[in-house]
Amino acid sequence: MDEFTTCSLEYLPENILIDVLSYLSIRELVRAGRVCKRWRRLVKDQRLWRLVDLTAWKGTTSRILWALLRQYLGCGLRCLRLRGLLLSVRGGTFLSEAWLKALSTRCPRLGRLYLLHADLRSLPSCQLLPPSLKVLELRGCELPHGFFNQDLPTLSPACAGATSSAKQKERPAPSGISIESLILNNVPSFKDHHLQSLTSWQRLSRLELCDTFRVTANGLRSCAAKDGTCGVEGLFRLKSLEISITIRQGYQLQMASFGLGAGWLGLEELSLGGKEVAHGLLCVSRLKDLKRLYLKACTIREMQIVRSCRMLRDLAGLHRLEFLDVVFQLRLCPPEGEGEEEQEGEGMPAGGDNVNSEGKPDEPISKLHRTLAVLLPCCTLTYSNCSVRYNEP
Repeated sequence: MDEFTTCSLEYLPENILIDVLSYLSIRELVRAGRVCKRWRRLVKDQRLWRLVDLTAWKGTTSRILWALLRQYLGCGLRCLRLRGLLLSVRGGTFLSEAWLKALSTRCPRLGRLYLLHADLRSLPSCQLLPPSLKVLELRGCELPHGFFNQDLPTLSPACAGATSSAKQKERPAPSGISIESLILNNVPSFKDHHLQSLTSWQRLSRLELCDTFRVTANGLRSCAAKDGTCGVEGLFRLKSLEISITIRQGYQLQMASFGLGAGWLGLEELSLGGKEVAHGLLCVSRLKDLKRLYLKACTIREMQIVRSCRMLRDLAGLHRLEFLDVVFQLRLCPPEGEGEEEQEGEGMPAGGDNVNSEGKPDEPISKLHRTLAVLLPCCTLTYSNCSVRYNEP
């Protein structure tokens, strides 16, 4: 039994040690690599660098990024989250063209990039980002004027005529931006011309515009997928769109959801949030290919949602309507002595009743749910963290 009286990490196999090291943050992981040569070798294992989150590491400079890229980041990296210096007192250049080029070379499998408070005005175009990106998320960033422009190399007519058809088939087509999902949250510099630039992206299927209050209805209308003289024009590959405004008072809101009134070919999923819900519901009936509709973080009057559901009956493909953090304003007065009350309803299927903590049906939510279920019999209605508020008499 004497051989079991002492215990050391040296007796643990390397796969167990890697599992233990996976619970450390990036800063702690770098420090652990300074313990000994064995730990330094284990810390460089690419299984520990699949998801790199540096948003909690304040003051991440380009010098730190270069050190991490040269010593640790490699082919195992799948998701990278960075925090810029836009709100930092020191400021300075955060991402450089040389670093992004090196990132593309060393991390060919990077699929998701998240940038927080990053000043991207030093980059001329997003084509400098790794070509393997599938998801790009920007939050609180500053963008240059032509950041989303895409310039594809084209053959001149003389070269095209001199090249035989067989050689043209062997030559790969020019590769453009391969991003499939673009998420913008509180990016005030994103305007209509940025949205227009996205029409040149060949693989964009999901777009989220959260608190991008400078996008106008005309800008959204001009990018909507529609039949043109040369076929379908605009963002015709887009399948999912989210528009939400939840910012505080004081901004001049453009209500971009009015741009949905012209219709959108091929759009299957739509999410409306905040102040865009009331205006967006007036135009949803024009989206003939819509299958799923989500309403988030808003207050809806009873007559407003009933009137909207009547218009939604024209959408034959709509099979799911979900309410997330929605407050329903009912015309009914609360019982005497109770005043204003809120009642929750989560995950209610179509045709079911909401049940409170005492096991009794929640009458206000149940009545509204039955009304909507009659208007949309083929649509699944779901409620998550919803409440009822009575109008003042």
